[in-house]
Amino acid sequence: MNPSDDKTLAAEPLYSPAVVKHLLKKHGLRADKAFGQNFLIDGNILRGIADATEINKGDTILEIGPGLGVLTKELAHRATKVISVELDARLLPVLNETLANFSNVEIIHGDGLHYDLSTLPEQSLLIANLPYNIATPLLIRALESQKFKRLVFLVQKEVAQRLIAEPSDAQYGALSLLVRYFSKASILKDVRPSAFLPPPEVTSSVVRIDTFTGVSADPELFKLIHIAFRHRRKTLKKNLIMAGYQASTIEKALGELELDPRARAETLGLKQFRELANLLKS
Repeated sequence: MNPSDDKTLAAEPLYSPAVVKHLLKKHGLRADKAFGQNFLIDGNILRGIADATEINKGDTILEIGPGLGVLTKELAHRATKVISVELDARLLPVLNETLANFSNVEIIHGDGLHYDLSTLPEQSLLIANLPYNIATPLLIRALESQKFKRLVFLVQKEVAQRLIAEPSDAQYGALSLLVRYFSKASILKDVRPSAFLPPPEVTSSVVRIDTFTGVSADPELFKLIHIAFRHRRKTLKKNLIMAGYQASTIEKALGELELDPRARAETLGLKQFRELANLLKS
């Protein structure tokens, strides 16, 4: 492309495939699988993410993995402050170009998994096209920080289904319980691979999580849940025995909860895990 292409494409939205391809070529870049990069090129999806977040003018938003700044630009029009954390140093010049007109955007070169969440105001928002390779640990860290009133993000559909799974669902597990402990999660929309450049090999989903206020983390409960799901094909009792619990203590606790001794972890809801944790502790 020649220099006049910048002016020709100026009228196009940042998310248009032509602009995305131009930016990548201009800066000598290509999507890097190591960073889980798939750039959003569907305006309806990015506006849907922003709308679902219900952003107020006074809100501070933490965005992980801004990529080329496509979603960031939409957020900057709506929020007081957008903090965008990008690990790939190659994208920093692109972000400085695409977001040059927004004084309320702070671009940080770093790993979103290690960003100091304590520096954020209470009741912040987390919005992102999450890199698939860090989605689960980042989500857990965000929920445990209790800094966010709402999280809206794009994630692999398989992960999204785990977030909302009910007991006895195939996708139900420790992550489902952790999300339920801190919040209410819902899948808003599935997103086809064609909404990204390059298209990923899987379908994505837009997920909204509304967190509960006044919920304190319970490390002992979380530890029990992870032990219970450590070996999914084994019974709950077997997993607990392998973790060092006495068989007689487990049997007594299961009896008080009127649970089958052969029950597996995926049949228990959050309330039952709380009761089991108290019985095993006592």
